[in-house]
Amino acid sequence: SEKADIVPGYDFLVNSVWPEIVHGLEEKLPSLFNPGNPDVFHEKYTASMDFVRKFERQCGSQASVKRLRSHPSYHSFNNKWNLPVYFQIRYRVVCRILSRSLSDTLEDAPAGSSYCLLATHMVWMSLLRCWSDQMFLPLLAHRLWKLSLQILARYSVFISEVSVRPISCENTKENRKSVPVGRKESSVSPNPGEDQGNGSSPESQPLPSVSSTQLVYVAADLDKLQDQIPDILEMIKPKLEMIGFKNISCIAGALEDSKTSLSACVPTLNNRIIQDLSESSFTYLKSALEVPRLYRRTNKEVPTKASPYVDCALKPFYRLQNEYKEILKQPMIQQWLEGALSESTQKYYETVSDVLSSVKKMEESLKRLKQARRNVTSNPVGTNGGMSDDNKIRLQLALDVEYFGEQIQKMGLETSSIKSFSALTELVLSAKDQATAEQS
Repeated sequence: SEKADIVPGYDFLVNSVWPEIVHGLEEKLPSLFNPGNPDVFHEKYTASMDFVRKFERQCGSQASVKRLRSHPSYHSFNNKWNLPVYFQIRYRVVCRILSRSLSDTLEDAPAGSSYCLLATHMVWMSLLRCWSDQMFLPLLAHRLWKLSLQILARYSVFISEVSVRPISCENTKENRKSVPVGRKESSVSPNPGEDQGNGSSPESQPLPSVSSTQLVYVAADLDKLQDQIPDILEMIKPKLEMIGFKNISCIAGALEDSKTSLSACVPTLNNRIIQDLSESSFTYLKSALEVPRLYRRTNKEVPTKASPYVDCALKPFYRLQNEYKEILKQPMIQQWLEGALSESTQKYYETVSDVLSSVKKMEESLKRLKQARRNVTSNPVGTNGGMSDDNKIRLQLALDVEYFGEQIQKMGLETSSIKSFSALTELVLSAKDQATAEQS
């Protein structure tokens, strides 16, 4: 009763009730403190701490609460909860799932996930799990924060590893083999002290291949995860405020460092994607070398449209724009298109230049031969009474490049942003002018 007289030096709740409660729990219910089942342990610990808080509110004064918290049985009760063991169990589960998803395969993310790949999905789910009400305990906040940073650091290592894998044209993951990758020890390995070596050199093991689609997915996921770094802070902030931690700027700075580390992986990843796009395109563009064979001594009509190889060379770019527009930001797509088109156009320019030089040499050789014999049996002029084979070749290349430029513009790009395209245009226009001038 609030009206009851307070006896100095006497605290019934602290000195009588609380010790009996603790003694009863420790003697009659020792399984309460068993961390073997982390889910059950979390539930019991949370309920017990809630009971302790309610018990403290029953104390008549702040002094009584202080006496309770300094009582030996209070310390005994708190020490019975083996939080480090509970954390290690949770830690191993998170690390095992994360390591498997990052190291074994690059499978598609589960249905309903906002990520493309299982690896990134599991990274985000691991971060959510660390700070969920089903796992978080206030006294473990510092350990969970460290684990969160380790998860992000391990993901940046994953991106770096994927970025150096050989690119395969096979998109079916059934045909891919999961070959171990030679790498440094993971920063979130469940057994950091164990010797993982098996006597073979990691450097001697071949890297598993990665498809072009998977590289695009990795880039899309990486960009999305970087955008969600602020969400991680908002998720952690209330948990830290719960335990009285106020230096949020320190947490924000550490997350920004993690974001910077992830950003450092972007250039290499972009270069690999640009290189793959460029090589896929130039595989067809180099067919310009076959144009002379199509017209020399074949009596073909004067060309009026671009060669089929140009459309084939543009397919990788169309696919990038059409199939991935829902998962990639437009600036990223444009950056890849400009980079890949610049590389392939430079090679295309060199190829066309070589063809035109070869045509010119052949033409000059035939002229010299004609002058020497005075009666050449083979006439380079077609039976259609018009353009020579050499000029047909020049005109065909000009049509190809002109169509190539038109399609670049249809993709929403400016040809002025594509390196070597202006030089390529000037090259074929000069050849076209020569062909039309000779015909007239």
